[in-house]
Amino acid sequence: MNTADIPAPPVVEGRATFRGWETWYRVTGDLQGGRLPVIVVHGGPGATHDYVESFAALARDGRAVVHYDQIGCGRSTRLPDRGADFWTPSLFIAELENLIAHLGLGGGYLLLGQSWGGMLGAEFATLRPAGLKGLVIADSPASMAIWIAETGRLRAALPPEVQAVLSRHEAAGTTTHPDYRAATDVFNARHVCRLDPPPEAVARTFRALEADSHVYNLMNGPNEFHVTGTLKDWTVIERLHRIAVPVLVISGAHDEATAATVQPFLDHIPDVRGHVFPNSSHMPHVEEFDDCMALVGGFLADCDARRDGP
Repeated sequence: MNTADIPAPPVVEGRATFRGWETWYRVTGDLQGGRLPVIVVHGGPGATHDYVESFAALARDGRAVVHYDQIGCGRSTRLPDRGADFWTPSLFIAELENLIAHLGLGGGYLLLGQSWGGMLGAEFATLRPAGLKGLVIADSPASMAIWIAETGRLRAALPPEVQAVLSRHEAAGTTTHPDYRAATDVFNARHVCRLDPPPEAVARTFRALEADSHVYNLMNGPNEFHVTGTLKDWTVIERLHRIAVPVLVISGAHDEATAATVQPFLDHIPDVRGHVFPNSSHMPHVEEFDDCMALVGGFLADCDARRDGP
């Protein structure tokens, strides 16, 4: 059968009540199908699901794919009056647990976390939650100390005039200045998304962050390499040995999540495999879409086979 003859999977949107707020979600495919559903956890923190929408293509093989906007961004409840002490990894883990229960997935599911989403996914997996059968960690650090060191190294390779603009505005505390943002874009074009222009779904997330960066600023900082938020001391390295499911770690050769940044996952997770996409930065899911979907889809199928057994 030609792929053009395959009917598009059903798409359903909904909202899960969480502590009196709402988590918006979209399911592509049939949650009652034979394959394990996969939940896609977006980055930021405080970005939206849009830029990882391409993972919905995994549903073309009969697997349900769940996207959602984390609390504080996108179509979920915004809480602009909440301060830094409110926005914690434990909050987002509780939200994820609530979504899993709301969708009735406790019997078996997979998790795919990108960037901050991979950090959250690793945290979640160390708790050994019932029902988790596999994890994809995409373009994520295991330690923010390593991330800060490595993005600092990448920043030092920018043109001197760009570095001068960055340093001047950081010293002055004027990181919202248009010149600072333009200089930041030079870094992003090298190490976040190398497609010019970026796909529309990616651009939507960029616009959403431009319009509302409340959570991102509090937890991360003004950009990817100037980390001043509450996550600056975060690490999961000492707990990675607790992850008891198969894990795929992916990144790009030009990624801000450099080889050194992802190496602790490969060193400390018991059942792990890794892959680097040669022509990608932080978004192989759009920069090398076909190869990324094939690799991730194959790994998820392996998780299905393990679940089903001989």
